[in-house]
Amino acid sequence: MKNEMYLIAFSCFQFISIAATSQTIKVTSVPSGQKVVITANNKPFTELIYPDSLEKPVLYPIYAADGELITRGFPLQPRSNEPTDHPHHIGLWLNYENVNGLDFWNNSSAISADKKSSYGWIKLTKIIETKSGDTGSLTYKAVWQDIKQNALLEENTNFHFIAQNNLRIIDRVTTLTAVQDVTMPDVKDGFLGLRVTHELELPSKDDRVFTDDKGNLTKVKAVDDKSVSGNYITSRGHKGDSAWSTRGEWCMLYGKKGIDSISIAIIDHPKNIGYPTYWHARGYGLFAANPLGQKIFSNGKEVLNYSLKKGSAVTFRYRVVISSGDKILPVETVKTLAKEFADQ
Repeated sequence: MKNEMYLIAFSCFQFISIAATSQTIKVTSVPSGQKVVITANNKPFTELIYPDSLEKPVLYPIYAADGELITRGFPLQPRSNEPTDHPHHIGLWLNYENVNGLDFWNNSSAISADKKSSYGWIKLTKIIETKSGDTGSLTYKAVWQDIKQNALLEENTNFHFIAQNNLRIIDRVTTLTAVQDVTMPDVKDGFLGLRVTHELELPSKDDRVFTDDKGNLTKVKAVDDKSVSGNYITSRGHKGDSAWSTRGEWCMLYGKKGIDSISIAIIDHPKNIGYPTYWHARGYGLFAANPLGQKIFSNGKEVLNYSLKKGSAVTFRYRVVISSGDKILPVETVKTLAKEFADQ
């Protein structure tokens, strides 16, 4: 029934064939490689990777239907001409800059050992279930912990993967349960993050410097080469760099890669805290939804300072849509996908 609903929703748009058919999703757990491999009609879709060397589990790499990579290669598989800033930006992930004072977002191999006690890790503890078929499914458990492996939050995450013609869809539902009282005060860096390929960055003529909550500086060089063609548009009509720190039910990044146009839409869910989310959408390739950092994005006009009492839980739901072809993903299609997601 779900795939029939997608078929009906997309059939009226030119970029989808009337004879649209769902592709077979295969979800294969590879414990020895600390990963789960997801394919669509035997072609690469993405992988959930959780090696001990990473500070969080991530979906990486992620492919569009035409075979183009939509994620940056650095730091795991660097590619020529791509930036090497923010080594913690890997694939698609979910974490936060301040959980009981610990920084989960900025933790990476670049943090020196003497500073690691100020950071947090998300360790996958169990692959609960994998399912293959017209819709692929993956469920895992993880724990958010400090350097001494004391638990702050227990995480239960379910992914659904769908591939249909030139569309690939990732639905993520994550429930966080507090193992102890947890505070998550308003900060900039969070929550659902995606670091995109160099070609989908926004062109810029000036170097930029960003500072995290610990005063660490990151310099991002200007991007003005011809291969870079990205742009943002939100559900509220904000475009380009103006999308940053605005609210919206969804935000779409689009540009050219290879011979095709690539569009990536992240869709918020009405049941999420802070809906519609603020967009931490940067021109240098960070595409993130942060519903918890309201004070930062509103210049102090709103304050959330979210917290969870021991034993209580909260659920976050997000949809990521990837389109490839000779046209960008029409706004009306994004609206249809957002409504269908909201009704689930």
